[in-house]
Amino acid sequence: MNPQDQWLSQKDRIFAWFRLGFAIVAVLVIQLNPSRAATFPLLSYASLGSFVLYSIGLWYITVHKHAVLEKIGIAAACFDLIWVSLIVFSTGGSATPFFVYYFFPVFTVASRYGIKGGISAALAGVALYGYIRFSFEWGGMLGIDRFIVRSVYLVVLAYFIGYLSEFERKQNQRLLALSKTAGEVGRLVERRRIMQDVHDGLLQSLATLILRLETCRKQLLGSPREMDRELRSIEDDTRNSMKVIRHFLAGKEIQSCPPGMLIEKLRDDLRFLREGIDMRVTLETVPDDDLNLPQAVEQDLYLVLREGLMNVARHSHASHADITLKQTRTEIRGTLTDDGVGFDPTDVSGDHGVGLSSMRERIEKLGGELTIQSSPGGGARISFVLPLVTGNGDPNTRLLPKSNFPLA
Repeated sequence: MNPQDQWLSQKDRIFAWFRLGFAIVAVLVIQLNPSRAATFPLLSYASLGSFVLYSIGLWYITVHKHAVLEKIGIAAACFDLIWVSLIVFSTGGSATPFFVYYFFPVFTVASRYGIKGGISAALAGVALYGYIRFSFEWGGMLGIDRFIVRSVYLVVLAYFIGYLSEFERKQNQRLLALSKTAGEVGRLVERRRIMQDVHDGLLQSLATLILRLETCRKQLLGSPREMDRELRSIEDDTRNSMKVIRHFLAGKEIQSCPPGMLIEKLRDDLRFLREGIDMRVTLETVPDDDLNLPQAVEQDLYLVLREGLMNVARHSHASHADITLKQTRTEIRGTLTDDGVGFDPTDVSGDHGVGLSSMRERIEKLGGELTIQSSPGGGARISFVLPLVTGNGDPNTRLLPKSNFPLA
């Protein structure tokens, strides 16, 4: 049951209690003033007693079996009008004090079916009351003007309650639509995060294993010792990948770069590129070997640089690549360049586009900016800048981090 149905169910329960209360009050009034039932005593007591039993039955259905009430809503409104008319007729006709009971079916119908339903119930009540008023001779008959005024009251009240009900329903529908949209956005953001984690973590690890297996194949006959060392490294990487998968399935945070190990992890990757695919690669840091970064920045920065290095190794056909990292008190700047075949930065199709998008999103999540410069045949240059201070001047803390990944 959605929130709108829950609120409607709660209103039906309130109306059920009011209906039962009105029935009991009517019985008490007749008991205190028996003259009201003097004209038709048998019909008065029968209509009042049956109305009490009817009210108890609807109260039970509303409280315990609300789904049944939804199916008999129109029938219950018709019964309300009939019983109120019987009570009005048998307790004084046009001079009855129970005319206000016509308000009750108008409330219930208008709250559930809006303006059209409320006005329909009001007009039906006016027609029944008019029939009672003009079809019988009553002592002390009220004038036509009072009948008109009462009828206008009933119709205006029906319109007002129906309008409020429709306005409330529209607002609830808007809230439900916003809630649904927020849920869909949340699912998309979470799906995007999972895709990014899988791509940057598991897929890149598998891509590295493929490159190393290709290296082993080349070394199969030429250097058994090097091949043995590389196979042992592959075994270690495979175990680490299995551990990462277990952590991922368990919902634990995945750390591709242990705290304080950014430079060492990058050197391991560069060593493989030099020894495995004969690429000349360099790493320059300022200050030398003394980068002091927050753990979250270090983790995402490693994933960004590893993604760039894997793209160079797999797609660029480059012979030379350079990484430069320069840290100051307020920011860290970095570049990754290669002399490969280059690419079109606007092409976001396939795995190539996913990798570039993931790099940009990780940098922007940290409050930084990433720039990609490349052209077919002209190599590539990826540069970024990340702030490292908060508004109070504390170093080594991110500035204005974003809590969610952008959707595009």
